[in-house]
Order: sequence, then C-alpha cells, then structure tokens
Amino acid sequence: MENTFQKRQQALEQSHAALLTRKNEKQPLGNGIYDRYKYPVLTNQHAPLFWRYDLNPETNPYLMERIGINAAFNAGAIKLRGKYLLVVRVEGNDRKSFFAVAESPNGIDNFVFWERPITMPETDEPDVNVYDMRVTQHEDGWIYGLFCTERKDPEAKPGDESSAVAQCGIARTKDMVTWERLPDLKSPSPQQRNVVLHPEFINGKYALYTRPQDGFIEAGTGGGIGFGYTDSMENAVVEKEFIVDGKQYHTVYEVKNGQGPTPLKTEKGWLHLAHGVRNTAAGLRYVLYLFLTDLENPAKVIAKPGGHFIAPEGEERVGDVSNVTFSNGWILDDDGRVFIYYASSDTRMHVATSTLAQLLDYVTNTPADDFRSAASVQQINRLVDRNQAYVESKTHALAPELNGVRA
Repeated sequence: MENTFQKRQQALEQSHAALLTRKNEKQPLGNGIYDRYKYPVLTNQHAPLFWRYDLNPETNPYLMERIGINAAFNAGAIKLRGKYLLVVRVEGNDRKSFFAVAESPNGIDNFVFWERPITMPETDEPDVNVYDMRVTQHEDGWIYGLFCTERKDPEAKPGDESSAVAQCGIARTKDMVTWERLPDLKSPSPQQRNVVLHPEFINGKYALYTRPQDGFIEAGTGGGIGFGYTDSMENAVVEKEFIVDGKQYHTVYEVKNGQGPTPLKTEKGWLHLAHGVRNTAAGLRYVLYLFLTDLENPAKVIAKPGGHFIAPEGEERVGDVSNVTFSNGWILDDDGRVFIYYASSDTRMHVATSTLAQLLDYVTNTPADDFRSAASVQQINRLVDRNQAYVESKTHALAPELNGVRA
C-alpha cells in the first residue's frame, strides 16, 4: 500500500508542477484591440496539493482528495514588489467561496497560490459566502478589498433555502496577508453587488461605484452602475447614489451591468471595464465592455463604444454558469501594457493583454451604440464610404507613376 501511495503522490506532484510551469502562448492574429492566450492562467487544478490532500499515508492510505476545489475565478488584481498578484475567488466543492492570492512573475503564466488562503475576519453578522473582490490601491495608503458578502435572506419563506441578501464587504491591508475587516457598506439600496472604490479622493471624500439592485439576482429598478460618496471607509455610508452608466433596452447591458475593476487613470480620462448582461433563449449572457469618464468628474461618461469588448469564445463558453465572461481585475504596467484578467463561465481565469494606447484608441474611435438596426447599417455604410474614398485617393495618387510619368 505504501508503494502505491508513493507512486500516486509522485504522479500528482509531477502533474501539478507541469501545470504551474506551463508556458502560455499568445493566440495568433486577434482583433487588434487585445491578445488572448491559449491556456487559462488559473484553474481549480492550480490549487496546492496540500490544500486538497492529506499527505500522510497513515491517515489517507488511498491518497484521496479530502477537500475538493471546484473553481478558481473572478479575481481582483494588483502589482506589488514586481509581482503580478490575483486575489482569486476559490470555490470549494461545498459551494463556499474564499479568497486566495496567486502570484506570477510575468502576469501571463506560472501563477502559484500562496501557501494559505486569506483569513478574512468576519463581522458581527457572519458571512455565509464571500466573493468577487475588487482590489484598490488608494491614495490614503491602504489597499482596499471590496467584495460581495452573502447571507441568507431573513425574510425567506419557510423551506426557501435559496433567497439571499448581498451587500458590500470591506477590508483593507498593507501586505495582502493580514486583512482588517471594516463594517459593510451602508447605502439606500436593498442589496449591493460589484462595488468598487475609486483610487483617489474627490473633494476630500472617498468615491464608490455601486450597483443598486432590488433583489439578490435581479437588478429590478436598480438602473445600472451607480456612484456615491462616503466620508470614511472605516464606517462607509453612501447616502445617495446616482447612475453613471445605465441599463438600456436591446443592448449587451439590458438586464444589468456592473463596474469591473478599479478604473485606470489616463491622459484622456478614467478608463472603465464593466460587465453587461442580456437575456437569451439559453439564459443570461455576460460580456465585458469599456467606457471612458471625465478626469475631473469620474461620473461623467465621455466615450463608450457600442457592443461588447470581450465575450466568451470556444471552451470559455462552457462551465458551471455557461456563456459568461466576468472581470474584476486588471493591471496597468509602467510601460503602458495592460493585463486584463477575466473569468469564463464561473470556472477558470484567463488573461488578455493590450496597451493603454490601443484601449484608448478603441474606446474613443469605435462608434457608440445608436440603439437601432438602421443606425447600425448606417455606421457600416459610413465606414465603407471612407474605405472606398481612401482606396480611390491612393489609386489617384499613384496614377501618374503608373502611366510612366514621374511627379
């Protein structure tokens, strides 16, 4: 039995090491906006073996997996001390999510989880589930983690074991290891998801992007991505929310939308990555989109391309909750390179890379959604006209040379 245990342990260790050190490959061609990569950067199989297996042959002679990991997805992101860090939503086979930090030297492969998951303190009202942390390095010197805290709905009918209440949990840290839990956000909305802290003070106040919603799943009268202010993060209270980017009929964000990661500050404005949800015959479809807000007034949208920015492709469409792309983390490097971390189908983590110049070109020069089929055709026709005019101008400029006449 001991020999069988050792052989199985050796096979597990070799397979795990090969996964952790696998080089990622940029996919060919792409759309010119960003590059996708061949492999996910994190999966449930990236979880350390010592999280999952009792490695003592006396207490686990068959080397069974004692604690199963179901998924690794929806990760916040930050770069510290030259390392690319993801604060990952790890979900066990028991359906409970927790946070764990995974580290990479280059941001696209070789991600390795830290030795232990994050020990997140609880409030006086313990969380049943925590997930989807947005990480913000604020100018006040703290690194804040804002996440969804879920508890059973106290008003659920007897026998209803699905109804829940979602609110914004808040924690802060200096080193990503030790976290201080702060009271949950108070806001006028019955429930909150996808709350993100703006990285700078605005008129001496902390600014928050919110997602007001009436119920646990349905946004209801919640109009889209909200915005509000609080005097303190130690006792965060947003007394009034107003909508920055609203839902819209027959768009990729018709059912609901929410802020993704912390916006990036650029010379042209604040660059935002968000998710939009629409209904289909096969269920909800989650995609990502970009928009730009004013530098002085981050709640004022100044550019917004029509349609989606990233949508699930191929195997990304398959998972626990299919047809989903979701992002709550990206990293802007000093050289202008942007690492966009997105999850597919609530199962695994991917990366797409671009540059700030490419993303700003995309967000400012891509036509906005005019909300009508006829307008979409007009946009294509205008592009065809410009392309034809350009080709004709180039042909005209070359005509003398083609006729043997030198200008």
